[in-house]
Amino acid sequence: MSGLGDGIGTAIEGGLLGRAVEPGAGEGQEQAGSATVCANCGTGFTGKFCPECGQKAHIHRSLAAIGHDIMHGVLHLDGKLWNTLPLLAFKPGKLTRRYVDGERAKFVSPMAMFLFTVFAMFAVFQMVGVTAPTDFSEGMIEGFTDNSVVEKRIQEQITALEQERDGLPEGAPRREEIDSEVEALTGVLDAAASAPAGIDTSNIKVTGIGFLDEGIIGKWKSNPGLMLYKLQTNAYKFSWLLIPLSIPFVWLLFAWRRQFKAYDHAVFVTYSLAFMSLLFIAMSLLGVIPGGWGNGIAAILLTIGAPLHLYKQLRHAYGLTRFSALWRFFALLIFINLVIVLFLQTLLVLGAF
Repeated sequence: MSGLGDGIGTAIEGGLLGRAVEPGAGEGQEQAGSATVCANCGTGFTGKFCPECGQKAHIHRSLAAIGHDIMHGVLHLDGKLWNTLPLLAFKPGKLTRRYVDGERAKFVSPMAMFLFTVFAMFAVFQMVGVTAPTDFSEGMIEGFTDNSVVEKRIQEQITALEQERDGLPEGAPRREEIDSEVEALTGVLDAAASAPAGIDTSNIKVTGIGFLDEGIIGKWKSNPGLMLYKLQTNAYKFSWLLIPLSIPFVWLLFAWRRQFKAYDHAVFVTYSLAFMSLLFIAMSLLGVIPGGWGNGIAAILLTIGAPLHLYKQLRHAYGLTRFSALWRFFALLIFINLVIVLFLQTLLVLGAF
């Protein structure tokens, strides 16, 4: 239940952030055909909206209106969303080009869409249990280099199995299974006891740089569970870093084509990341469908749907020929891996502070 509650809270947080980036015009219900004075700026007007500040003519004063505002503010339930989602999913290049060319009022802005989808993605991850492991048992890391830790774990398993066997009646089939398991673990225990002693890594300097070995790397070695928790929480808090990290690489693909500016690349990258967040939401929901058949569809979406979407957006957003879009697409796949590495390294550093 805690994961469900955290997920809902994260989704609301993302919706409110997206709403802050792109707020709606005014509050309340429409009232047309009568002259009124705007309660917000004092402008006199006739119609549904104030021509100066955009506030609606009639002001909400009911509990039902509060519920409407919450749903509208968090989920963007307005015409912009429904104009944006179909194009983002099926004609991303057309959406990117139309927004860059000036059709702003019809669509949710790239940053608002990105904020909402990213926070929604991490909310769904929390609800379905897609999180990084943070519960490391004591001695787990040392177990890779210290034989005594391995022997202790094996002996604990043998003891637990023997206690289970002693509680079973004579002739129970499970007793024979336990005897076989204990025999196998005993063989592993003997092998571990005769193996060479583990390597002491406590004083090994990984990089030779003091603040890295004693600071960042030292913290990961001493408390990997806490560091992984920081890593996954920072992943969505600093997900916006993917945008400035990606723009220079997209710019390289069009460095000699001066008609495309940095703004074009920013819109392209931000809408693309927003779609990928929606794709991961769909994949995570498919993964929890009983029977396992949803995993196959999720794999198809990742291996075919994601690259196809990126190619279509690249080609139509920049008006490229098939050949020109294809070589840039493959170059972009390489750049994406570089961006992911840079992003993860940034998260590793941020997690140490």
